[in-house]
Amino acid sequence: MEISKDKVLIARIRQKLGNDLFIIDEEDEPTDECVHFYFLTMQEGQEVICDCVLYTLRLHHESEMHEAAEARAAEKFEQYLTSKDADAAMREEEIGMMMAEILLELEEEEAIKVQEHLELDTDNPVGLGIDAGLNVPVISNDVMARFIASFRAGTLKLDPTLYSFQVSTDFE
Repeated sequence: MEISKDKVLIARIRQKLGNDLFIIDEEDEPTDECVHFYFLTMQEGQEVICDCVLYTLRLHHESEMHEAAEARAAEKFEQYLTSKDADAAMREEEIGMMMAEILLELEEEEAIKVQEHLELDTDNPVGLGIDAGLNVPVISNDVMARFIASFRAGTLKLDPTLYSFQVSTDFE
């Protein structure tokens, strides 16, 4: 599908931007590790809106760890997931404990590794969807500005190194 080039929406974003490089999505509360924002760029000679979610590799790693742990726990507790019996509360606690154990195992084994990445979605209704994970400690205004500049210039270089992080969740 062709990237949306809605002139009215682009004009609205340009007006909101003013002299700023980007605007943060008002519906998604930004954190130190994940920011949803919009900026304008040129694609194939046309101005387009970039709907960007930028996050740290550590956050991406944690998300992948939880997904893997949930999948393993689901295999072991498949009956619980399909029934809501009187033991549900007890089983929920068991699943929580199992998830914690699985997360620790995955962490010790360094079973989950992530790398910097960029995914583009040309079917995004706003324009060009961008989903990117960077190996930075925080997503700051400076990180976003450097990302936008290198993306626009076509010089964005992603680190192919695979990384593993310590899970920050406290299980006690």
